[in-house]
Amino acid sequence: MHQKPITPVTKAHSLTRLVEKLDRVIALATAASSRITRWRLILFIVGAICTIALYKMGWYLAGNGSLACFVVLFLMVAVYHNRLETRMHRLRLWKQIKLVHLARLRLDWTHIPARPSSAPESHSYAKDLDLVGPHSLLHLLDTTVSSHGQARLASWLLEQPPAPDQWLLRRRLVQELIPRSLFRDRLGLEAQLIGEQEINGRRLEAVLQHAVGFPHLTTVLTIQTLLAATTILFGLGALLDWLPNYWMWSFAAYALLYFKTDQGEELLEHAVGVHFELEKLGAVLGFIERHARHSHAALADLWAPLLVPGVNPPQLVRQAARTLHGISVKAHPVIHLMVNALCPWDLWFTYRLRQIQAQVAAHLPTWMDRLAEVEAVSALATFASLHPSYCWPDPLTIDPQRNGAQAKLSAAGLAHPLIPEMHRVSNDFALETLGTVVLVTGSNMSGKSTFLRTLGINLCLAQAGAPVCAGILEWSWVRLATCIRVDDSLEAGLSFFYAEVKRLKGLLDEATDRSRTPVLFLIDEIFKGTNNRERLIGSRSYISALAHSHGFGLVSTHDLELTDLDKTVPRLRNVHFQETVAAGALQFDYKLRLGPCPTTNALRIMELEGLPVPPPQI
Repeated sequence: MHQKPITPVTKAHSLTRLVEKLDRVIALATAASSRITRWRLILFIVGAICTIALYKMGWYLAGNGSLACFVVLFLMVAVYHNRLETRMHRLRLWKQIKLVHLARLRLDWTHIPARPSSAPESHSYAKDLDLVGPHSLLHLLDTTVSSHGQARLASWLLEQPPAPDQWLLRRRLVQELIPRSLFRDRLGLEAQLIGEQEINGRRLEAVLQHAVGFPHLTTVLTIQTLLAATTILFGLGALLDWLPNYWMWSFAAYALLYFKTDQGEELLEHAVGVHFELEKLGAVLGFIERHARHSHAALADLWAPLLVPGVNPPQLVRQAARTLHGISVKAHPVIHLMVNALCPWDLWFTYRLRQIQAQVAAHLPTWMDRLAEVEAVSALATFASLHPSYCWPDPLTIDPQRNGAQAKLSAAGLAHPLIPEMHRVSNDFALETLGTVVLVTGSNMSGKSTFLRTLGINLCLAQAGAPVCAGILEWSWVRLATCIRVDDSLEAGLSFFYAEVKRLKGLLDEATDRSRTPVLFLIDEIFKGTNNRERLIGSRSYISALAHSHGFGLVSTHDLELTDLDKTVPRLRNVHFQETVAAGALQFDYKLRLGPCPTTNALRIMELEGLPVPPPQI
């Protein structure tokens, strides 16, 4: 019996049913919470009336028993009510996570949380392929809860190709986490339960580097401990009439040194800040540890350095919490004065806080590195789980003796993952050897630029370790270099054409570097910033240079005159997109066809929009 394949429609239906189920459970829990609220009020009123009535009748023993019973019963109901409210809060967060998954599946950008992301201005393909920013691939993929996690996920898209062994480990982790949807969703849930603010490694590092205490803290703590012990011994001696009141002298020295070293409220504020920054990190790391400790696969191997005794993150976070509770005595002036009169309370917990900060600061880079890896892998696994019809691409092994001559890219059913399924069109495509230049011609709006981005963004997914929006994809490791979106710059004094020339020069330099991995180049509307004559001359020379480079790729153009380059450039191929005219309107099927484009549509578009055009010549 064949299992029915999971499609995006069935996946969306499954998520919708789960959200509806969560809505029903939340509604039942809300109704129960309302009933318990009423019962708490009834218990309070009845308990008060019964207890007062018994006291009025002089039955004090019965009144005390009644008061105790109602207090215990009220506390039991209150504890149960608080647990119910906590569970309802978790369910609401869980429902929101599922709704965001549904939005990612439907590309409903307004309901996908957006976090600031950017790439360096000099990056060669991030902007061209919509990898970062609003409505980008990173926006779609990003389920991370820390700044390091988002940066790690972005680096997998922006720093390509990876080392093959790193890629294999990444792929193994992604595929291991795909069936563990509960783990992936709870990773985000555990962070949201603490608060909405992300885990920011740099901010935490800055807090931990803040100096605690003062110079010679250990020496002062030792002296104060000895003075406090001496005061207690002398006080006991005076109380038992064994000694005169020597304790006053040691206590005076103790008090004088205390007031000279007291740090006021600054210590409390800093301890609260440390705990606030560590609390969410500790909750997330502790959750991962509980799952990694009982696993014997890739996740356990990744998490092994954090399972070493003495560097356990949750344990250190708990120690920091206990230290905060000790320092928080400062919030109660009378109690604070009493405990510090008996012992150097503040100095001891300041010393402990300094120790914990040093321990956490020493291990924080490892913690954040492993957390970022798990977050990024989890994000790709969620993407794969939401798109079970996407294929897992396979990298090809290239014979180094052939110097890259076997470099290859082959795809069937290739489509753009950022276009909704109902609108996306798939195509087959292949690049067989280095030096191959595919010249893409076609009318305006026919799909040339989109196809270039489709190829580039899927290759980024493949080399990041994720599935791709295709039926089949095989490729050899390549560097990406693109020239699709070109902007002029008033600040830098660059015209559009000069900015384009600089981009194309950088791309050609990449493509001619034979000491590194081959280049896949994607160029849209080559030399569109200059006149026809010089554009044709420059384009012919540039394309000929690409044909002798250490790369292969696509160049799109409106200049049909360039299609005759296949006569002089051996590995140049012509492909095109075309349109049809029906009912006085242009229609596009966005299908890639062999050969140069036989039609143009610029004048037709101008005519349809009411612009003056010359009459057709007969």
